[in-house]
Amino acid sequence: MAKLYFYYASMNAGKSTTLLQADFNYRERGMETMLWTAALDDRYGAGQITSRIGLLAEAHKFDPESDLWEGVTAEHRNRPLACVLVDEAQFLSRAQVLQLARLADEANIPVLCYGLRTDFAANLFPGSAALLGLADALVELKAVCECGRKATMNLRVDEQGRAVVEGAQTEIGGNDRYVAMCRRHFMQKRREAAQGRLDA
Repeated sequence: MAKLYFYYASMNAGKSTTLLQADFNYRERGMETMLWTAALDDRYGAGQITSRIGLLAEAHKFDPESDLWEGVTAEHRNRPLACVLVDEAQFLSRAQVLQLARLADEANIPVLCYGLRTDFAANLFPGSAALLGLADALVELKAVCECGRKATMNLRVDEQGRAVVEGAQTEIGGNDRYVAMCRRHFMQKRREAAQGRLDA
């Protein structure tokens, strides 16, 4: 029976690298895959999944209007899919996560989703919240804080490297705009930034 998986981590934990390795493993065995990524994430080019170590692959783009059930089942009729892999899964809607769960349940296609759990303010992304509630398997990938502990949080920083405590949930930028940290140091940096705003 196929399953819906959610591989989550903070920034720079190797989520895209792990996705691309899984894709390679399927294709090496002659199995067909279908890759998806968020249309709004065009840091490395629209419709591309790119890892920091230089791996990349073309992918289908999803936006809030995309029907993933229709897109995948149409492709599956043309070539039997062994797996669907979704990068930047935090940007999925709840309806799209339900479509992916349906693909596992009714089309018997394994679906592997990779994404952030929380934003720069430690709030769940809608897609991540839905995946945490609906996925058959939850797998945390590990990143490391500057102190050596496991990094679970994503600190957004400005051009001077100071913590950003207000702003839109989504701000696409380079890896230099975010720093993976343990909760203790994440909270400390945000408190310092908030205090600095009060003192200014």
